Amino acid sequence: METTTPKASSLRWAILRQALLRRRHPQSDDQSQAGVKRISRKTREGFNLIPCHLGEDDDDAGSSSKIKQFDNARDVCVCYTLPIEGAPKLYSIQRVDNHADLSDFEICNRYDIDNTGLVCHWPSEDVLAYFCLSHADMFRLSKRVIELGSGYGLAGLVIAAITKALEVVISDGNPQVVDYIQRNIEVNTGAFGGTKVKPMILHWNQEEILSVANTFDVIVASDCPRRGDSLDKFLEEVNGSGLHFSITENYDPEIWKRHQRFKNGDDSWPNYEQDHCYPLLLASVLAFSLTSEGAASCSDQSDELAFARVLTY
Repeated sequence: METTTPKASSLRWAILRQALLRRRHPQSDDQSQAGVKRISRKTREGFNLIPCHLGEDDDDAGSSSKIKQFDNARDVCVCYTLPIEGAPKLYSIQRVDNHADLSDFEICNRYDIDNTGLVCHWPSEDVLAYFCLSHADMFRLSKRVIELGSGYGLAGLVIAAITKALEVVISDGNPQVVDYIQRNIEVNTGAFGGTKVKPMILHWNQEEILSVANTFDVIVASDCPRRGDSLDKFLEEVNGSGLHFSITENYDPEIWKRHQRFKNGDDSWPNYEQDHCYPLLLASVLAFSLTSEGAASCSDQSDELAFARVLTY
């Protein structure tokens, strides 16, 4: 009998089914697994710009207490080693890979939000954290910084740990995600020096956004680059707000080198597509000037906003 190739939509439903039923019904159908791999864009390690390992494998004597403090069956502690001399290690409490729970969806429906921040540590967060690490001067002069839609908050934690920012707010619209952010702030509190770090629930289309709109000097966020016309719509909003913006494709030699490797078929990132997976850098400012040293600065006489947005999947 002739076999038919499953449609991509059916295979995507299979991914969801595996996530929900994995513990009770282990998937043993090799053909089904091959079909899922055919359409999945899940990467083993993403751009892998900031080395990491499970916290339980860390040799640091102080890490064991941090791991035990938040130990439960569905969470894991990941230790990040920042690739600059003298930088502290950072720890992130995250969900175990492929651990979905129906209660997550119930909370999403109740608050009219999604659960993408719980699904995994997304490659976009790694890229944004690395970019901020490489451009620490962007946060100097006692800047107030907010990360939007931060997931587990790696970028915000990096900014707080390696820059002289006055304050870093790590925000998300999902209260479960914000609980993880709070835990990650607590577990890394010794790495922040004099920088004040706090979590915030920030849900789009709610009034509290207006109350914080003019509070921050720098806003960072990471997201999918091209979901339909989402990028074009975002740029329309940016333009309509009186902001000047630029989009840069090749903005970091190391990220670009890894992008080229994935394009050429590196099997650590199956089905890698540039429009869907490669980070664009969108930088936007309201008022911008150059100092004599060539560094960006803002005038005290106006409401200034420096906005850097790394877009990736």
